[in-house]
Amino acid sequence: MKRITIIALSIAVSMTACVSKSTHEKEVGDVNKQLEASVAAISKARTENAALTEERNKLQESLIATTKDRGALKTSLDDMKKAMDEMRQRQAEQKQRLQEFEDLTKRFKKLTDSGALSVQFIDGKMVVSLGSDVLFPSGSSKLSAAGFEALKEVTNQLKSIPDKRYQVEGHTDNVPIATATFPSNWELAATRAINVTRSMIDAGMPAERVSAASYGDTSPRQSNETPEGKAANRRIAIVVVPDLSTMPGYDQLSKQTKTP
Repeated sequence: MKRITIIALSIAVSMTACVSKSTHEKEVGDVNKQLEASVAAISKARTENAALTEERNKLQESLIATTKDRGALKTSLDDMKKAMDEMRQRQAEQKQRLQEFEDLTKRFKKLTDSGALSVQFIDGKMVVSLGSDVLFPSGSSKLSAAGFEALKEVTNQLKSIPDKRYQVEGHTDNVPIATATFPSNWELAATRAINVTRSMIDAGMPAERVSAASYGDTSPRQSNETPEGKAANRRIAIVVVPDLSTMPGYDQLSKQTKTP
């Protein structure tokens, strides 16, 4: 009986050992499968992450390119808008100057019809020209009576135009003069321009709105080969000084050239 009991116990232990080993092997197999699944999942995740990273990089490059394109487009549009604004400003300025020229012509219609003066656009500036032969005796810088009356009428018209400044230019023909008073045509033209300027101030033109300059015979209006040409070149030109503040880009230019 004792022997049978021992055999039974031995059989029971053996069976228990077999069951434990089988269970262990199954558990190990399950763990290995889970590990393989995890490795596969990690590998898949890495592949997907690499693909996402590549897609993100492409999107970033596309975004950068789009931003640059938009920046270039905005710059182009801004430049175009600036050019259009400047063109409109120039057109408005041109229209205003034409209006001023028509007004100036109307103001001097009586004198232009009589041939005492002319109103012209010369080198982009409005110019009222009076023949020196009307204003001065030959070789003299003293205004004649008729010249003074004509100049007084011109001054009355010019001073009534608001916010305008004038430069009086003296011009001669190419016949040289050499006297104690006028060593050359420069001095004759300068003295005539100064005397006209003084007469304009005496007639009521504010002194800060008028100045004088001499060109001698260096800026002829016609050829000096004929008497008519010489007569046209002997003149006093009253130039309407352009207002540069209306010029496109004036504000920026003014800031750049302003000294501390």
